[in-house]
Amino acid sequence: MFGPVRVTAATPIGGYAEPRPALIAVAHGSRDPRSAATMSAVVADIAAARPDIDVRLAFLDLNAPSVEQVVNAVAAQGHTHAVVAPLLLGSAYHARVDLPGMLAAARTAHPQLVLTQADVLGPDPRLITTLRDRTLTALCPAAGDARPRQRLGVVVAAVGAASTAANARTSEVARQLAAMTGWLTEVCFATTEPSVTQAISRLRARGAEGVLVAPWFLAPGLLTDRLVAAAPEVVHAQVIGPDTALTEIVWDRYDTALSSALSLSA
Repeated sequence: MFGPVRVTAATPIGGYAEPRPALIAVAHGSRDPRSAATMSAVVADIAAARPDIDVRLAFLDLNAPSVEQVVNAVAAQGHTHAVVAPLLLGSAYHARVDLPGMLAAARTAHPQLVLTQADVLGPDPRLITTLRDRTLTALCPAAGDARPRQRLGVVVAAVGAASTAANARTSEVARQLAAMTGWLTEVCFATTEPSVTQAISRLRARGAEGVLVAPWFLAPGLLTDRLVAAAPEVVHAQVIGPDTALTEIVWDRYDTALSSALSLSA
């Protein structure tokens, strides 16, 4: 449904015109079309920030193009190196097992193409700031920088994972948000406990006068709808979506991965 986001150019390296390593931005994928549309917009912003680099969007599952299809296209374009940046907020199974497995298969199919996996987005402070801004906008749509007058409790809602360590990183997001704002925070997960209703109850027990759900999601989809359906009585902020901070972080991950790869090959 959505074609690849692509910008192609060459830059002089050592006196020769060689393409800079491509960026393959890998999103999770969803049966909900809003998710693919949002991630397409995210990657369009990423591509626009550095028009001299070939930027493409791939999906781990449920949407096209797949990682395999995009790697094939990048190789066919003549690239010898691509940085693969997971558009994932946590380092769980998809980032640690699924994607490395896909890239291992791709390296076998394209031995001439170096594929370097970048780090996930993680609880970067810039994204915590975006989460705060989404919360403020949901509280005061006409004035996103206004501060709530009542004691606010915020449920930071994430997907949830089988990994306890991955879920603990969502707690770190909540801690950073609380430290930044002074708000009461709790976490909940769409696929495991604590549930959103449990998190809301905990906030009220801690003295929260108003409660809002802040989704730690890049895009809307079935899981964010599930959270809204489970707690329709409270305000739900918008997902992160296209954002300047997100664009900056992805390019930081690209530069760091590329520097590490060049250091190892030197």
